[in-house]
Amino acid sequence: MSQPKKPTMVIRALNFIEKRGNQLPHPVTIFVLFTLLVIVASHVLYLLEVSVQFEGINRETMEKEMLHVQTVSLLVPDGIRYMFTSVVHNFTSFVALGPVLVAMLGVGVAEKSGYISTLMTHTVTRAPQKFATPIVVLMGVLSNVAASVGYVILVPLGAIIFVGFKRHPLAGLSAAFAGVSGGYSANLFLGTNDPLLSGISTEAARILNAEYTVFPTDNWFYMFISTFLVVAIGTFVTDKIVEPKLGKYVSEENRNNQGISALEKKGLLWGNLSVLAVVIGILLMVIPEDGLLRGEQGGFVQSPFMGSIIFIMMLIFLVPGVVYGIVTKAVKNDKDVANLMTSSFETMAGFIVLIFFAAQFVAFFNYTNLGTILAVKGANLLEALHITGVMLLVALIFITALINLFIAADSAKWAIMAPVFVPMFMQLGIAPEVTQVAYRIGDSATNIIAPLMPFFPLIVAFAQRYGKHNGVGTVVSLMLPHSLFILVIWTIFFVAWYLLGIPVGPGANLTY
Repeated sequence: MSQPKKPTMVIRALNFIEKRGNQLPHPVTIFVLFTLLVIVASHVLYLLEVSVQFEGINRETMEKEMLHVQTVSLLVPDGIRYMFTSVVHNFTSFVALGPVLVAMLGVGVAEKSGYISTLMTHTVTRAPQKFATPIVVLMGVLSNVAASVGYVILVPLGAIIFVGFKRHPLAGLSAAFAGVSGGYSANLFLGTNDPLLSGISTEAARILNAEYTVFPTDNWFYMFISTFLVVAIGTFVTDKIVEPKLGKYVSEENRNNQGISALEKKGLLWGNLSVLAVVIGILLMVIPEDGLLRGEQGGFVQSPFMGSIIFIMMLIFLVPGVVYGIVTKAVKNDKDVANLMTSSFETMAGFIVLIFFAAQFVAFFNYTNLGTILAVKGANLLEALHITGVMLLVALIFITALINLFIAADSAKWAIMAPVFVPMFMQLGIAPEVTQVAYRIGDSATNIIAPLMPFFPLIVAFAQRYGKHNGVGTVVSLMLPHSLFILVIWTIFFVAWYLLGIPVGPGANLTY
């Protein structure tokens, strides 16, 4: 009788992470605990009379001057009154809440009507064999504008496509998963995570500068170019490392690529034409010098166009979603459109609950001045250690990549990390938009090897369709090369970008 094969060191390490990670409380509980910690810490530091002095922006005069900031306790009468009276305002005024919900009105309709899944299926199934891998990875990256669609639709579709080309399905699965999750922050377009993360970054930046705003477009240049980088990495790793290791696949059953019906093709055509019409309409209000959405002096920064990005995002998804639904009979009347919007919000319930508690943590953190004190003292320490500039950003990337193995929700991590790192890096001359980019690289790179990532069990289930023995270890072994290559190469690319002084987005500075 053969001895059972011992798990490798990597698998043992990941099993340990999975076991310990599963013992972590729910992200909501984590925010409650952090909030309680802020309440207690604020009073202790208040009693110790902890304060800092630094050059900053006076919120009343909006002029730069030397500021003296003291710890404010939440356990004195004024602090207790603040906690009780500010809860509703903290939630409803949280910058990330409105933009994400508005964007989801459109994205949800496009998803629920079937427009997005049909568009992805049509694009991938028509790809020539030699372009199959890059197309699968690219569609995976683009799918993150609609949250979970890529995991549910594109990952299994990637496996089916590869079988159709007589290639190993697990290679197709890994290519799609690398694009959907490993390239989560990259995209040619703005996604729902852009307003979410920029909203949290704005709250953090306003710890030091009450007028500072991070726009959803402020990482767009970098993420646009990064899309092609992630596609190149995913293609190389799939074709040169993952698939050769898998060997030849012997199909247990005949799986044919399932195309789309004639009615769906018709709906897709009219949906795409409607997107084109919306884009042309927007361009007519933006391109002319006297365009309705141009700025006062004809510019784009601080223009009505920039201020309406979220609404434009909603339209670009809403209109084709409705048109597609009408053509395919998924939408018969106005009630169906309203129902599609409602059903899209059902998936946002967990997000809304999380944001409620995250908003309290951020507001209390700001009220106590702990963010300012940590930022100034942390910046002084880093300056004393002569750790500045690009090395700080690289350190943040790798810290985020490690934390991501334990806390999967990108918004939860950033809501905890941003109030510390954004103002700290601002003190050292690094713009919040750049700090946010560094965070997004680290957050994306290790998604695909994090067993605690919500969709990881689903990916394992997809893998088991092509072999009952496939499990967590199988998926991790497939995705580990993708994760390492994405983390290292994307970081190097970021360093080169930063050193060359290229803006990460329209109107976004590298320095503060």
